[in-house]
Amino acid sequence: MFDIGFSELMVIGVVALIVIGPEKLPRMARTVGHLAGRLQRYVSDVKADINREIELDELRKMRDSMQQAASNFETTVQSEMNQTETELNKSVEAVVGEVKAAEEKPKPEEAKPPA
Repeated sequence: MFDIGFSELMVIGVVALIVIGPEKLPRMARTVGHLAGRLQRYVSDVKADINREIELDELRKMRDSMQQAASNFETTVQSEMNQTETELNKSVEAVVGEVKAAEEKPKPEEAKPPA
């Protein structure tokens, strides 16, 4: 975050010692340390919240894509079932029609009068 070296810290410490004084400097340093800790915890909490939101967003996108894929699969299966059902019904109707036509035709043995 900040690029502060040891020499910069020494300069800040000397200036603080001169401005604040030797009696109040330890108390001030402790207060600054507590505030820095709070700030660091706050920043880490915000980062964790942002990461959780990103993960939730990714999970929502994944859920939506899975639901769409399942819906597409269901539609495909349903259309294939309808097509197969239609073909089977046509086949059954054709077979039933042939059976009825065969039953209606007189058989050659029945067509001859008894002698």
